[in-house]
Amino acid sequence: MLRIYAYEKCSTCRDALKFVAAREWTADVIPIREQPPTKAELKKMLGLVGGEIRRLFNTSGLDYKALGMKDKLPALSEAEAIDLLSKNGNLVKRPFVLSAKGGTVGFKPEDWERLG
Repeated sequence: MLRIYAYEKCSTCRDALKFVAAREWTADVIPIREQPPTKAELKKMLGLVGGEIRRLFNTSGLDYKALGMKDKLPALSEAEAIDLLSKNGNLVKRPFVLSAKGGTVGFKPEDWERLG
């Protein structure tokens, strides 16, 4: 089963969910803005993206820009960044998907294909 954090108005999230539906995969879809990934899930994803904390952030999002994260992020510790992401789903790169086979952020069909 896939655990997908998504935002219903996000076209990339909608594309990813169509991809999953077309393959008839089972998925638990969670509204990312209302229920961001947990700290444990964020830490797991951080490992899956090679430890690059910036890859977990929605760098094109309004909250990222409004909070001046471009300048603040380099000074944050990993724990501070994870804490911030766990409290603000708008800051998290989406869609955010985890499965028993791994996980990824964003939607690249070739990356998702290996998760089903």
